[in-house]
Amino acid sequence: QLQAFGGGLVRAGGSLRLSCSSSGRTFSIYAGGAGGWFRQAPGKEREFVAAISWNGDSTSYADSVKGRFTISRDNAKNAVVLQMNSLIPEDTAVYYCAAAPTSWISAHIYEYDYWGQGTLVTVSS
Repeated sequence: QLQAFGGGLVRAGGSLRLSCSSSGRTFSIYAGGAGGWFRQAPGKEREFVAAISWNGDSTSYADSVKGRFTISRDNAKNAVVLQMNSLIPEDTAVYYCAAAPTSWISAHIYEYDYWGQGTLVTVSS
């Protein structure tokens, strides 16, 4: 199971920190594979936000969040964190964490086998 935490309501320009932790059968997958964050805004398709390799050496970001969001991981806690700064109203969405049993990072939804329940981020103008 993956669980995402940290969503909430924030004003434009503010920051939020999302965290995703794993348990059960996803524990080893999450620790040994890629971790990712995706988001889905109302009426839109789910889209890639950021991903990180199993050891944290490689990261990837959507163009829309580059320079504002930072993904990191703490394998000791089996958690992947998304630090979101300089938030804008367009960042409003449900954010999902995901795990892929791969040694590479990917922006493709189909490569992620396990998904968290989502956490709502609302950015007011």
